[in-house]
Amino acid sequence: MAADRVGEPRKFSLWQRLKRVALTDVGAMVRGMNAADLEALERTLLEADFGVQATVELVQTVEDEVRRGRLKTEDDLKQAVTNRIVAMLDGAAPAPAGLARAADAGPTVLLFVGVNGVGKTTSVAKVAARLLRDRRSVLLAAADTYRAGAIQQLQTWAERLQVPCVAGAPGGDPAAVAFDAIEAATTRGADTVLIDTAGRLHTQDGLMDELRKVVRVIGRKRPGAPHETLLVLDGTVGQNAVQQGRQFGQAVQPTGIILTKLDGTARGGAVVAVRKELGFPIKFIGTGETLEALEPFDARAFAGRLLE
Repeated sequence: MAADRVGEPRKFSLWQRLKRVALTDVGAMVRGMNAADLEALERTLLEADFGVQATVELVQTVEDEVRRGRLKTEDDLKQAVTNRIVAMLDGAAPAPAGLARAADAGPTVLLFVGVNGVGKTTSVAKVAARLLRDRRSVLLAAADTYRAGAIQQLQTWAERLQVPCVAGAPGGDPAAVAFDAIEAATTRGADTVLIDTAGRLHTQDGLMDELRKVVRVIGRKRPGAPHETLLVLDGTVGQNAVQQGRQFGQAVQPTGIILTKLDGTARGGAVVAVRKELGFPIKFIGTGETLEALEPFDARAFAGRLLE
């Protein structure tokens, strides 16, 4: 039975698993999907980390299209699922692609937030490399004073990129580092400041309060800043990414998300869950450790990769 196949190994693509559930027999498209079919479809999507909201919407789409007689072939089913995933990833009002342009006067400030271990500092370096290729002048700020290793890591990236890096002492005030970095960028004529922050555990209110202070200080030093607040999430941790996003969304105002560790799409449904449940636009996906392994997010291209 279809329900017995839901737990099959991850070596099968999402599309293969969906097809084996939805196309149980040749008459499924004609007779409509029964309760067992729908339950198996739901389980398959949940196991792929789509989350409840996205799963319900996808299952409803398939059920409605079958009932209306619009899904007659395997290709019809695949197209319907793909289109619905794209719609969820784009959202009601897709955000402009790319990052904030360099301001006419004063540096543009990009703030990076996220928990430990998601690849945040590496994402800062990747975005910096991308901006350098666009002939932007960049300055990095190591405002993660919580861990000495984080400061050293960003300084190492700065050396590789041959850009300046402002850092404070371990245990120092991260807001002061952000303030000094904007001052240094103004003095040196750098048009963009990228500020790395501590990998704040989203369950610790004190650390979130500290992050809010960083945002306030940036705004006082550079009115209108931060121009981008990029939330970095690990795309492989499923609903944990959604929970982290909710917590950070209460502390700051993310303008976009960078989803990391998506060199494979075995659990890529989390990308759909993040977009559907948080509403923040996805700006980039990280697909590896090299500086070039950062792709502008394309909803249709990702939907195709997710299924196949």
